[in-house]
Amino acid sequence: MNTILIVEDEFTIQEMLTTYLESHGYRIISAYDGLDAEARIENESIDLVLLDWMLPKKSGLTLLKELKSHPTHKQIPVIMVSAKAEVDDRVEGLDVGADDYLTKPFVLKELLSRVKALLRRVEEYQEVDTDREILTFGALVIDLAAHRVLYHEEELEMGRMEFKLLAFLAQNPDRVYSRSQLLDHVWGDDNYVDERTVDVAIGRLRKALDKSGAGKLIQTVRGAGYRFSEEG
Repeated sequence: MNTILIVEDEFTIQEMLTTYLESHGYRIISAYDGLDAEARIENESIDLVLLDWMLPKKSGLTLLKELKSHPTHKQIPVIMVSAKAEVDDRVEGLDVGADDYLTKPFVLKELLSRVKALLRRVEEYQEVDTDREILTFGALVIDLAAHRVLYHEEELEMGRMEFKLLAFLAQNPDRVYSRSQLLDHVWGDDNYVDERTVDVAIGRLRKALDKSGAGKLIQTVRGAGYRFSEEG
C-alpha cells in the first residue's frame, strides 16, 4: 500500500482528499503546515507528497526546495496542488522540482489519475533493466543499476526524472529526439504532462551537469529537439 502525505492547511480540502484517496487504497498522512510536513517526511516512509503552495509557518515552495536538495528525500515524488494558476507559477513550481502541478479547483478523478501515473513512473524507474548497467563517456559515468551519476569520480546530484531523462538520452547517443518523443519514451503514458515539462527537465538536468562542466553533453538541436553527444 502506497503512503501519500497530504500537505494542505484547509481542513475541508484535507478531509476530502483523505477520504477519496483512502477509498482507492492509499494510506494517508496529513500535515497542515510546512513545519509539520517537514517532521512527517523525516519520521515516516512517504511514497508521494501532495503539496499546497500557500502554507502557514513554511511555504510549500520553500519546503519543495529543501526536499529536492536533501540527499535522500529528493527522490520522493511531489505533486504541487495550488490555486496559483498562472503559467509563470506552474513553471516556477516545476523548475524548483515538482514532478507535476495541479491547479485548484480540480476534479478528484484527475488528481487520482495523476497520482497513479506518477507512482507508476517511480516503479518503472526503480525497475530499470538493461544489458549495459554502466555507461561511460570520458569522465562521466552513469550507473543505471545504482541510479548514480559520477563525473571525475564525484557524484552529481539530480532528481529522479532528470536521471531517467539522462539515462535514456545516453543510451541513444547522438540521436535527436523531439519533445513529443521524449514524452513518450521517458514519461510514458502520463497524459497530464505537456511538452513544456520536457524543457523544464532538460534545464534541471543541464544545471545538475553544469556543476561539473558536463552540461555541454545535453545539446539543443534547433527546431528538432535534444540529444546527448560528446561532439561539440
